[in-house]
Amino acid sequence: MAIQNYKKAPTGEDLLMLQERMNRVFEENLRDTGMSRSPGQWIPYVDIFEDDVSLTLKAELPGVRREDITLDITDGVLTISGRKPFEHEETAESFHAIERQYGFFKRSFTLPEVVELDSVEASYHAGVLQVVLPKPTVSASRKIPIIREGD
Repeated sequence: MAIQNYKKAPTGEDLLMLQERMNRVFEENLRDTGMSRSPGQWIPYVDIFEDDVSLTLKAELPGVRREDITLDITDGVLTISGRKPFEHEETAESFHAIERQYGFFKRSFTLPEVVELDSVEASYHAGVLQVVLPKPTVSASRKIPIIREGD
C-alpha cells in the first residue's frame, strides 16, 4: 500500500494569506520600477511612440491645469511633474468613495541621444500632454568622384 499525502481544502485564512503574499509581490515589483506611490501622489499613464522624424510622449493628466505642469530636460532625462489639487466644497460633505487621483505626480524618462533638444515642443489639450522630441535630420551622403590623377 502506497502512502499518500493528505491535502486539506484551503480555508478562508489560507486564502487571505495568499492574497497578502500576492499583494506584497506586486508592491515590491512596483517599488523596483519606480511606479509605487505614496499617499498624496499619483502616477499619470503615458504612451511613447516613435516614427522616422520624432519621438512622441503623450501623458494623461485629466483635471490638471496647464500652469500646474512642469516639463524639464536635464542630463538626458525628461521629467514631467505637477500637482492636481483635491477640490471639494467646505460644507459638511460626507464622502462615500474617493477613487479619483489627486496630489503630486512625477515621471522621468531617459532620452535617447538622438533627440534635438533645441526643437522639443509640448502642447496640452483635453487633459493630454503631448511632447514631441524631434530626431536630428540625417545628412544625405554622396560619393565624390575623383576627376584627375595628381602629377
